[in-house]
Amino acid sequence: MRAKTGAFILFILANTLSGLAYANADDTKWIAECMLDNKDEGQSTEVVKNYCECMNNQMDDNETRSITQWEKSHPKEEKECDAKAGWK
Repeated sequence: MRAKTGAFILFILANTLSGLAYANADDTKWIAECMLDNKDEGQSTEVVKNYCECMNNQMDDNETRSITQWEKSHPKEEKECDAKAGWK
């Protein structure tokens, strides 16, 4: 089981890094964490990635909470990013 989890993490990081040439390392870290937090939500990796990128872009650069923590207090932004990412 540990190998599968490690492989999934590497897949998420590679997928995230490949699509985030414009993002800084901090953004990449938060987006990868968000993707892991949402991996069991029944959405494709692409939808989760788009959602996490959108949420990250909504957040202030000085925010210290994770995307998962921040979204709980920002339902408007969460709803907008759900729609933008194609979350169903």
